[in-house]
Amino acid sequence: MTGHPALVLRANYFGDPIASRALAALLDDIFGIDVTILDRLGGPDPTGVPFAWFDASSTCIANISAFSMPLVINGNFTRAAGLQSGAVRPEYRGRGLFRSVMEAALDYCDSEGFEAVTLLTDKPALYEPYGFWALTQHRFIGPAPTGGRAAATRRLDMASDADVTFLRRLLNARRPVSDRFAPLRQVEMFLFNAALMPDLRLDFMEENGAVIAWQQSEEGTFELFDVAGAQIPTLADVITSLRITPSRIRVHFAPDHLDWTGEAVADDGDMVLMLRGADGLHPEHLFALPPMAEF
Repeated sequence: MTGHPALVLRANYFGDPIASRALAALLDDIFGIDVTILDRLGGPDPTGVPFAWFDASSTCIANISAFSMPLVINGNFTRAAGLQSGAVRPEYRGRGLFRSVMEAALDYCDSEGFEAVTLLTDKPALYEPYGFWALTQHRFIGPAPTGGRAAATRRLDMASDADVTFLRRLLNARRPVSDRFAPLRQVEMFLFNAALMPDLRLDFMEENGAVIAWQQSEEGTFELFDVAGAQIPTLADVITSLRITPSRIRVHFAPDHLDWTGEAVADDGDMVLMLRGADGLHPEHLFALPPMAEF
């Protein structure tokens, strides 16, 4: 590309350890996020394809990465991609670098036949010119269910390599947590998010073969972030098996598989989920992307 003679545009460079470390440095500098945590968790998403500008010293100046993120939307399989790791060093902003990597990433997604592209951002207006629109997410709040059946549970530890391996195997064979809107596969981000959440609890319900990702707030609210497994237990069975008596429940995804309903409350957080695709891909019912799948 012309206009940036001192910079080089590179794509699909994850096989180059120097370039990968340069991207990690960019994300650490801009967002304070250490993505090298993934090295201990089995490595980055193998479907990831980055697009970035580098200077002559191999410093990563601007980047965005595409990755495969198959979704269930309205009960139907959707071959979708996600975009993440979008960043530009402050001294290089305003030069069209971000636009060029975005266009390259979207051209790649189109050439690969992805039906939809998703991203999370706190600057939604930045992405609207590229055909993205904002999706309103909801959390589901209500009283704790009763009458559940207790099952044996085992606490998993993200510091244990054996537990991480076990969790990775479950995630690869999981059922989508909702038919309204949910990832079919999001292994690496689940593990990464779990490693960044010190108060998160991961309990494996042996009978159901499902891991419950949760925590309890100071006011006694049970926060359910995700359920990963081939079967999804009812919320009543989850509460009974965990042997807790929460004052109320907040589910951070559509609870259509939990045999429980709660009041839907629109999310007022800074991060906005955006989608680019055919109009018919818009979720028909209230939903939220599980926090463990956030990217």
